[in-house]
Amino acid sequence: MRHHLLKLEIRLRTLLDEEGQDLIEYALMAGFVAVAAGAIMPGISSSVSTIFSQVASVMTAAAS
Repeated sequence: MRHHLLKLEIRLRTLLDEEGQDLIEYALMAGFVAVAAGAIMPGISSSVSTIFSQVASVMTAAAS
């Protein structure tokens, strides 16, 4: 699991090098996919929530 978070952190850092508009588009797309997946498959909504919480904590740590 930690390996996946490190890969995600590397990708997010790469995205931060993009223009701001691109980053916002990627974030909106990820949010839309998460909401759609939660609506279609209610059983995974808690997993999606956990993943977004982990991403938020990685980004907070990276910002420090």
